[in-house]
Parts: sequence; C-alpha cells; structure tokens
Amino acid sequence: MSGGGLLVAGTTSDAGKSVVTAGICRWLVRQGVKVAPFKAQNMSLNSFVTREGAEIGRAQAMQAQACRVEPTALMNPVLLKPGGERSSQVVLMGRPVGEMSARGYHGGRQERLLGTVLDCLERLRGTYDAVICEGAGSPAEINLRRTDIVNMGIARNAGLPVLVVGDIDRGGVFASFFGTVALLSPEDQALVAGFLVNKFRGDVSLLEPGLDMLHGLTGRRTYGVLPFRHGLGIDEEDGLRVSLRGTVRESQVAAPVGEDVLRVAVCAVPLMSNFTDVDALAAEPGVVVRFVDRPEELADADLVVVPGTRGTVRALEWLRERGLADALRRRAAEGRPVLGICGGFQVLGEHIEDDVESRRGQVEGLGVLPVRVRFAREKTLTRPSGEALGEPVEGYEIHHGVAEVLGGEAFLDGCRVGQTWGTHWHGSLESDAFRRAFLREVARAAGRRFVPAPDTSFAALREEQLDRLGDLIEQHADTDALWRLIESGAPTGLPFISPGAPA
Repeated sequence: MSGGGLLVAGTTSDAGKSVVTAGICRWLVRQGVKVAPFKAQNMSLNSFVTREGAEIGRAQAMQAQACRVEPTALMNPVLLKPGGERSSQVVLMGRPVGEMSARGYHGGRQERLLGTVLDCLERLRGTYDAVICEGAGSPAEINLRRTDIVNMGIARNAGLPVLVVGDIDRGGVFASFFGTVALLSPEDQALVAGFLVNKFRGDVSLLEPGLDMLHGLTGRRTYGVLPFRHGLGIDEEDGLRVSLRGTVRESQVAAPVGEDVLRVAVCAVPLMSNFTDVDALAAEPGVVVRFVDRPEELADADLVVVPGTRGTVRALEWLRERGLADALRRRAAEGRPVLGICGGFQVLGEHIEDDVESRRGQVEGLGVLPVRVRFAREKTLTRPSGEALGEPVEGYEIHHGVAEVLGGEAFLDGCRVGQTWGTHWHGSLESDAFRRAFLREVARAAGRRFVPAPDTSFAALREEQLDRLGDLIEQHADTDALWRLIESGAPTGLPFISPGAPA
C-alpha cells in the first residue's frame, strides 16, 4: 500500500515552497511519521552529492535532513543546471545526460520523463508513511501545463492533494491565490485543497476577514498563516539574490571571541554555484560575509573567496572585465588570503582547456596557483574525506574540470601557495575543527586578532534551523487538517472557479 502524500505548490517562485516542505517534513518526523521529500524537477545551481554519487538539488538534501533520512536520487530525479539564459545541463537520476535548450526540453523531452518521475515517487511512497512533494514556480504557468511533470502534472498522475503557498510579504496574496486556482482546469482544481500564507507580519486577526472572503470565493480554506522569521532560507535554490538573504547571513553577526572581526568578501561570479559553501564561515561569531563585484570591495577583506560556478571561463572573463582579476593577483603576491573553490580554484590556475562547458579551447587563467585544468566530458561526483591543517575534513565534488597540480603545498585535492588556497571540495568548511584551523591561518596572515569560537557546531546550527521550521508548522498551521490531507487526499466537492485553464 502506498504512503500518503502532499504537493506543496506556490503562487510564485520563492514563495517559500522549499522551507514549508522542510517544515512539514520536520513536524511529521517529530510525530513519529516516516517521511521523505520529493521534487520531480528542480532548476538550481546549488546541488549536492549523495552517498551513492548522485547529484541532486541541495534543497532536497536539506529536506532529507529535515526528515532525518539519507538523501537519494529518488528524491530529485530531474535536476536542471543553467549554463546561460537559454540552456541547461540535464541531470537525470543523479547523472548528467546532456545540454538542452529550454525549447528542446519543454518541446518533448520533459514529457518523456514523466514515467521516470512517477516511478521514483511511487517507490518512495512504497517505503515511507508520507512523501511531501515540492512544486516549482507556479502551477498556473499555462504555457507549460501540457508538458508539466512537477506541479499539477505530477499531482494529477499521482492523485496528490495540493497546498498552495503564497508570500504575503510581496503583497497581492489574495489575488495570487484566487488567480492560481482560476487558471487551472476543473480536473486540476479538484486537487487544490487550500492555501498557506507565508511571511505574515502583524496581527493575524486583521487578516482573517480576507481569509474568510477567500474561502467564500473559492470554497477552499487556509491551512495556516506562518509569521515572518529572519534567517530561514536554508539551502534555497538559486542566485545571489537568494544567497544574500540566506541561512545564517541574514542573522546578526555574533560578537567575536577575540578582539577583531574577520571580513570575508565573496566574488559574485556569474552562474555562481553552491554559494552555501560560505554559510559555515558566516556561522562563526565575528565573521562578516558579504558578496562583492568591484575590486575596491576587496581592499579591506581579510579573506576573499572565489566560489564555484557553472561557467568557469565566463567567470574568468567577468573577473577580468571587472578588474577583480588584477586585484586577486595583487592579493596573492602580497600574501593576503584567497580561497578558490571548484570553479574558483580552476580560474586561479595557469590555464584551462575547455572543449566541454564553454567550448573555448585553451584559456589563460590568473596564474596564481601551479595548476592546469582540462575539462572532461565525464563529471566527477564524489564524497571525499581526509585531513588538512591537522584536522579531519570531508566534502563533496561536482565538476567537469580535472586539475593537474604541478607544485605548491598539498591542500585537500588542490594546493596552496603562500596564502592562496584552491580545492574542488565543496562543503569542507562545514567540518568544524578544520574550519577553525583555517580561520586561525587566515587571521594570522591578515594580522587580525580574531579567535574562532571553540564550540560552534555547524551541524547543530542546521538542526536548530530545521527545528525552527518544524515549530512554525506546528504552532501556526492546522496540523490535524494537514495530516488529513496527507492521509486521505483533497476534500471532495471542491467548487470549480471560472474561467479555468484556456483551451
């Protein structure tokens, strides 16, 4: 017998689907329910490697953590990694299967993946008591409905009730709720059980008349009003805009243990991937993290991070155009700390031979690390572990570039020269003892009297964040009604709202 299920859809992108899904998952697992997350198709540059070596969205890895289960490729069978405005790498069941334009994908490829997606969902429902699915964008994107496999397409085929989340902080939430339902077909509308208001500020009693009117207009109830909370954007999906509001960077910087703070500048390269690498730095008391795009902003930084990117050669050109390349070379020559991660490591090398990602052939790098990079068609997807700076460390690798290290001092899989460090390892800074040792080196080189806190646990902070999400659901949603939805499906007899989907 299949377990229960629910699809968390949204009126827009960034309405809060990822965090609401994680919150429902954490609430359920605290009730003793065996639960798993699922997102049929994810578009994100923020990805993770499972223990079996599959690449999935980091949001689903975070949701698996909320469920207290190990993430697998079943939880995110299709991942799209943008390589520009019009094309993406398609990752199927954790492995890249090629580049495709948006027109080509929506023109037929997406529809053919429906069987794979439904099989993954059914396998999860056969193993877990409940599967909480996350939609993408809005279910009312009428231009994409025919080939949809992530919103109403999956809900219809799997018989899932749908909860629509709206971000009231943006305004227009009532119109968004009504319009979302009214642009769906009668068959799709029959699965939309109701609404969840996200990011509300103020007195809920002032909102209640509107919720009553919305119920009168649609015949659908509101299952909860979640208050606005800072710092809940855990491992969201994409972009600098999200990362600047993300997990711990949104919180106030705690007072330093030593006499000085440590300033970290992150180069906001195009197609930035796995920007969550710096969350662990921002979790440290006294560490101030900011994203920058001008050379002047590197002047007072104690550490500059060049992060991962889906477009290494494009990022290199961007660094040169902005004057950041020269600033990074000067920093390296002066012995001021620079850390390159994945694509950021590659740009610091001598040259890049790329006939795969950019197809630009041989391109000169910044030349501050003795490294040569050749792009391979096969993607490296691993979960390495080891020791560095005398401390245990683990991470994960997601890259086409193969680095030949020709000198310097060994550092993880890469090298360091003076105070310039480079590695392909994402997530290494989440290893607490290693992060503290690295920050002590940075502080010494920068001449700062900064002392890492002795007891910061990034894993514990992440658990606290997930518990806060669970608390939001438990305290501000009708959990009995939510469980009835998960267990029994959408209520019968929900009214049709005109005009419905266009022919």
